[in-house]
Amino acid sequence: MSNLLGAINPIAFSLGPLDVYWYGIIIAAAIFVAIFLSTREAEKRGIDGEHIVDMALWALPIAFIGARLYYVIFELGYYLQNPGEIIAIWNGGIAIYGGLIAGGLTVFWYTKKHGIPLWLMLDILAPSVLLAQAIGRWGNFMNQEAHGGEVTRSFLENLYLPEFIIKQMEINGMYYQPTFLYESLWSLIGFVLIIILRNKKQLFRQGEVALSYVLWYSLGRFFIEGLRTDSLWIFNLIRVSQALSVVLFIGALSLWIYRRRDYPPVPYYLDGMNQSKKKQSK
Repeated sequence: MSNLLGAINPIAFSLGPLDVYWYGIIIAAAIFVAIFLSTREAEKRGIDGEHIVDMALWALPIAFIGARLYYVIFELGYYLQNPGEIIAIWNGGIAIYGGLIAGGLTVFWYTKKHGIPLWLMLDILAPSVLLAQAIGRWGNFMNQEAHGGEVTRSFLENLYLPEFIIKQMEINGMYYQPTFLYESLWSLIGFVLIIILRNKKQLFRQGEVALSYVLWYSLGRFFIEGLRTDSLWIFNLIRVSQALSVVLFIGALSLWIYRRRDYPPVPYYLDGMNQSKKKQSK
């Protein structure tokens, strides 16, 4: 897995000529956890758990394509000059916001097709997706990517980080800010808080769990993105992810306030599928 003199080997093992990377293993594990937790929660809310698996079969590849297209669009100058690189995903270049947008649109299509309340489904998925993001960032750790600017070893030691993280943040003789870790911990804390609050009676109305996810993640991503060195930019003026985080935060907060003023009131999350159907039938 690693050696005493250097960083962790990003290749977990090899099967003949095929190298299996830790990044892929970690992402696969994150997806499995998200599907497992979402399936259990869906059944508690009156939705057949098989819908989660069926929807994932559509959403995952589409989200992956969306994550790549998002990256390509904001690096369009390079890819217009090197069109053969557009599909060279093995060279890196995916953006999580692109994946979330594409995946969200797939969920919208699937729920409409099968008569499932969109907001309820988003509430079921949101915390699990946030946990998957927390896990997935460790794939970036294995690849020594998604890090921040240069820092000193003493800076990392003062964060009370274990030695294996400090060593992995040493790249070409320089130490770097572990922004992957900041985002992973932020997402993990958000997952725990949303799960606790989601189970409080008469607290979240349907849709507000998902909006909480958007508020939490966009807030943290705005500040963490400012520390990263691999950001996509808009005309070299503002980081794409920071601009989108601001839009998402303001949009989610405005939508929350607007929906709370709706009449008749939106059903509570814990009311599940039955109350959603009652509201739709009125």
